[in-house]
Amino acid sequence: MLVLNCSTKLQLLEHTLTKNFPESLKVYGAVLNINRGNPFKKEVLVDSWPEFKAVITRRQREAESDDQDYFTNAYAVFYKDIRVYQALLENPETINWDQVFQIQGLQDGLFEASKAVAGSKHVKVKQSSFQMVIHSDPDALPDIKLPPAPAPRLASLDVSHASLLNETWSRGGSEECRKYLANLICCFPSVCVLDACGCPVSWGLTDQFATMIHGYTLPNHRRKGYNRLIATLLAKKLHSRGFPAQGNVLEDNLPQVTLLKSMNAQFLPCRFVRLLHTPSRFLATSQL
Repeated sequence: MLVLNCSTKLQLLEHTLTKNFPESLKVYGAVLNINRGNPFKKEVLVDSWPEFKAVITRRQREAESDDQDYFTNAYAVFYKDIRVYQALLENPETINWDQVFQIQGLQDGLFEASKAVAGSKHVKVKQSSFQMVIHSDPDALPDIKLPPAPAPRLASLDVSHASLLNETWSRGGSEECRKYLANLICCFPSVCVLDACGCPVSWGLTDQFATMIHGYTLPNHRRKGYNRLIATLLAKKLHSRGFPAQGNVLEDNLPQVTLLKSMNAQFLPCRFVRLLHTPSRFLATSQL
């Protein structure tokens, strides 16, 4: 196992991962953030260099960590040889199996690899699967304008909005999640619509893997085109900074699926998999 901390090697890895789209998109997004200031304090591990067969991004070991914060304790993975990837999983220097954590990726076999290792470590693994989408040409999306000021108006999210986002996110409701969302707001691009009082009524933000997440509009403000506006602006903002405009959606979220199709978003053939790992000592208090 090697930790890549050389900027030249990380730039080369960024370029190399583009040859393995779409399966490498999650790792690619994390590497982009690392190469552009590393605001989320991540690092990259490979089995070998320069000819690698597996790559994992994780939180830097020296960074502050909460053992129950699976939002921040998140790994993105891409492999060319699943046997090599599983060997990395088994290496205690690669994964901290004493924490609650998640693994994200876009390849078949991730769940099976985790299950093969987790049993001996007394860790429960839960899989969630989503459709992965990408806006291949955000600049081609038509511009959408809000009504004239004073209300509503566009802005970026502020850290003071984290509690509202925590209350409305399907994965939210915990203090770990609120802190995580506050950190995302501080580190990565976001867009929101503010009402006359300066409160967010619709928003979207970006996570540590450069993925658009938590697109949401408060119930009393729906059917005004805000979701399309936010998705368009955020996709263009990411694209202008050299990031892929990628996201994921549940198949049964028909309004969002319909919106994405109307925006000519590309639904990728590979599925986004999120694996939540919970050691037995945390199962009694787990959010799973």
